[in-house]
Amino acid sequence: MKESRALVMVGARGPVSAVLVRPDDATLLYVLGHGAGAGMRHAFMERVTTELGERGIATFRYQFPYMEAGRRPPDPPRVLEETVRAAIAAAHEQAPDLPLIAGGKSMGGRISSHVAADNPPPELKGLVFLGYPLHPAKQPAVKRAEHLSRIRIPMLFLQGTRDDLADLTLLTPIVEQLGPSATVHIVEGGNHSFKVLQRSGRTDDEVMAEIADAIDAWASELTPE
Repeated sequence: MKESRALVMVGARGPVSAVLVRPDDATLLYVLGHGAGAGMRHAFMERVTTELGERGIATFRYQFPYMEAGRRPPDPPRVLEETVRAAIAAAHEQAPDLPLIAGGKSMGGRISSHVAADNPPPELKGLVFLGYPLHPAKQPAVKRAEHLSRIRIPMLFLQGTRDDLADLTLLTPIVEQLGPSATVHIVEGGNHSFKVLQRSGRTDDEVMAEIADAIDAWASELTPE
């Protein structure tokens, strides 16, 4: 797999770091945003990149401005959305021959969904959410899903059964109501970071392979050969 560094220009705020990882047999490009508490080089992001690359899916990871600057908390929603749009444009410029999807871990996926709901970039063909943060921990609610009905491209939700930021009794009906364009893949025993308990008898490696296989299977329907 070829890895190349890139810069994403976020309006007047200047550049943020990005990295394109493209396997030789790439058939799809996933613009992958990070979660609120860890950047694009977090071990989870690296592992997803590796697993997807082994399945012919390229990734374009990028930093949000606050993470690039080493600040907390995250940028305002307007800035986060501007960053996602800039990253999608930069990724498409880097690999214009590949169909493009977006999303990412937790916050990265949620912000990408807002971009897809309102004036979506024409090159965006689908969304993949790695733990959609439906609500804050121990505060079940559905407000963060109200915009999803405006999205007109396929969506894949990957959710763990122990995810305390997404009560599945709330999320599953929401996905069903979105119709055939939306799919949920349940990771048994996974928490918000898809970690499983030792007593489950499963390893983190097995879980990550499951996640990558699910994305690969979904993508094969999105971009049939």
